[in-house]
Order: sequence, then structure tokens, then C-alpha cells
Amino acid sequence: MATRAGTSFQRRARSKRAPVPGTRPSLHNGQLLLSTGVPSLDYLIGGGLAVGTLLLVEEDRYESYSRMLLKYFVAEGIVCGHSLLIASAKDHPEEILQELPAPLLDDVIEIKESNKETEDNLADITSAAGLQDSMSIAWRYQNLPVVQTALTSSSRFGHYYDVSKTMSPELQHSVNCHSFFRPDEVPLDLAAAEFSNMNLGYVKLLRAIQRVIREEGFDGSSPQTKQRNILRIGIHSLGSVLWGDDVGLNENPESAYSLTRFLYALRGLLRTSLSACMITVPAYLIQNKAVIGRVVKLSDTVIGLESFNASERETNPIYKDYHETAFASRLVRHSEPIKQTRCGRISQTAELRMWWCSQRQ
Repeated sequence: MATRAGTSFQRRARSKRAPVPGTRPSLHNGQLLLSTGVPSLDYLIGGGLAVGTLLLVEEDRYESYSRMLLKYFVAEGIVCGHSLLIASAKDHPEEILQELPAPLLDDVIEIKESNKETEDNLADITSAAGLQDSMSIAWRYQNLPVVQTALTSSSRFGHYYDVSKTMSPELQHSVNCHSFFRPDEVPLDLAAAEFSNMNLGYVKLLRAIQRVIREEGFDGSSPQTKQRNILRIGIHSLGSVLWGDDVGLNENPESAYSLTRFLYALRGLLRTSLSACMITVPAYLIQNKAVIGRVVKLSDTVIGLESFNASERETNPIYKDYHETAFASRLVRHSEPIKQTRCGRISQTAELRMWWCSQRQ
């Protein structure tokens, strides 16, 4: 009787690694995604912001909507339990935390109330009709616990927020938050100094980011003590004069490559760690188009904002019912593969219109 020959084929087992909270894999390439805090923006950029990438937001002239996007990004990190690093040269990071919008978690309360009402109704039916008459399922399922099939807010990807309310201090301090305030980190006598052809404030910020990534194990060099987590980095108004950068002062700045060197080094840190970054840049102040072009190319995703305030769109009768409106004028994705056409290679660039409207009462 012939024996069956052995084979080296083995069924691949699923990874037993616990999923990172507040993330989900991309349906296109399996890349780990996290929410920006704005579900509609997540949809526009391909399902969310990929871990290890950089999202650049070109500020509007009044800096209201870009600052709001940064608050949403930070608030989403707190709700998901991610670690934070907030850097600013204008407002102290603690002030930004105190202005975060409150999350809308009413769906959890509604689910609990509906479950309670259902249990009360079942109890009334049981007491009225008797135990034998009310029993409508097999006896072996009677003592099994009730399974909740509705998804709670903690398991959702992306949340909604109420900008009329601020986040509670208890929720703000529930995560590990690091701050970088440039006036506290760079002395006044060294504010204009450069180190290795880079702004001293940028050097200090890079060292602070690298220290947090290494000490808390986001780069895998040292195992994280708790469940795997994500580091969200939010940098406010990078490239402005308050950061000691002169790219917005004249067309030929002396430190024209300081900002691009910082972004190049930052992308290296992001690519090798469980982290994601959102940066707002006052692009309307940068007069040299070559500088802003290099900044865009060094970013994975770029969103340009333009406010309707003090523009011809504000007097347009179409928007007469709205007193605050802004739209994203450009969306550039460099992390996607480059398409090959007969005319040559083209990047994934899309012109879009995305509105945030606040209707008059």
C-alpha cells in the first residue's frame, strides 16, 4: 500500500497581534489608517491618514479653519487614546488643549437607554403572562447572556464633535500628551541662530520628536509597556516668522532650505515609527513659489484651504444663508503610486471643492 508523501505546505495563520485602537487597514493596500477627526476629510484622502505619513494643511488667510482642523486631529487622538505631541510658536499647547471641541458620544447613551427599555419591557411581559407563556425560545438558550449587536462609539472609526462645547479636563488628561512651545525651548539670544543649515527651533523640535519616539517605543527599539499605540504629532503654523523662519518675509530668503530640510528629516522619523503628523503652514505668506513647491513635494498629503470671508464668494447670493464658509481648494496625494500614461508620468493630484458651512440662525 503506497504511503502518502509528505508536503512542506503549511496554512498561514492569522496574526495574533492586537489591533491598534483608533485605526483600521486600508481597503486598497492594507496600510494602517487613522482618522483626521473629520469623517468627510477621511473619505476624500482615501479612508484616513496613513500611519507614517505627513498631512500638510495650507492655512487660510484668517487661520480659522486650519486651526480647527488641527483641533479635530488632536481631539480624535484623545478619544482614541493615542499619545500626542503638540508644537507651536504662537499659542501654548495647553491653550490648544483647552480649546478642543467636545466629542459627540450620545449614541452610546442612546444604546444603553434603548437596551434598558427593552429589558424593562421584557420584564413586564414576563410578569404579566407568566414564565411558561412568555418563553419564546428553546430552553437551552434561556440562561445565555444578552449580546449587544449595535456598535458603540469607541469602536467607530472617526467621531463627530460639538464646537460649541469644550472637551472636559478629565478626558484631556486621559492620554499621554507632550508639548513643545518654541519661546520656552529657544532662548531669545539664539532665536535667529542656525545649526547645520537649519533653523534652531526646527532642530530643537526634531530632537523632541525623536526623543518621544525612542523613549516610548514608537519605533520598535524598545517594546511598549502597554498595548501598541500611535503617536499623533500636531505642529501649528510652521514656517511663520514666530518660528524664526524668513521664508515669508521676502522672495529670496536667506534660510530658503531650512523648512524643507526639517520636513525631509521629519518624514524619516515618521516612516520608521508608529506615528502620523499634521502640519499647518501659512502658504499665502511664502512669496517664493519654488519654496512652497518643495514643501508640497515633501508632504504625503496636501490640503489647501481658502476662506470665503472678505472675498467675492461672501457676497454671492448662493451663500446668503451662511456666515462662515471655507473650502479645500487642492488635494495632493504623493503616497499613492505614480500613474504611467502615454504622455509620461503624472502624480495623483486632484482639484476639489469641500465646504464647511455654518448656517445663520
